Amino acid sequence: VQLQASGGGLVQAGGSLRLSCAASGRTFSRQTFGWFRQAPGKEREFVAAIRSNGGNTYYADSVKGRFTISKDSAKSTVYLLMNSLRLEDTADYYCAADPSIILSALWDSRSYSYWGQGTLVTVSS
Repeated sequence: VQLQASGGGLVQAGGSLRLSCAASGRTFSRQTFGWFRQAPGKEREFVAAIRSNGGNTYYADSVKGRFTISKDSAKSTVYLLMNSLRLEDTADYYCAADPSIILSALWDSRSYSYWGQGTLVTVSS
């Protein structure tokens, strides 16, 4: 599976952005997808995930209620809609995928086998 993230950019605090992650290959429906982010000088952290079966979604507490992860199977694309952006949301955002992740491991970046390149989100005051 190859992943291509896009949609990052510069936005004012309180604004919105939608990130996209286009997946290649024929196994889109079997993948659990996750979004992670990494700010300068900080470790990569979990943002959101969407499961392959049922499409259940999971969020980090820091983004819950502001971010929404979704997927369009017809387009083999996963989205991250980010509303009410804050300065602390500034980071490189990465999409990731794996066909077999247990629920307790969704938050661990080491659980994901496939990664896209980062897309930079900068929130300004």
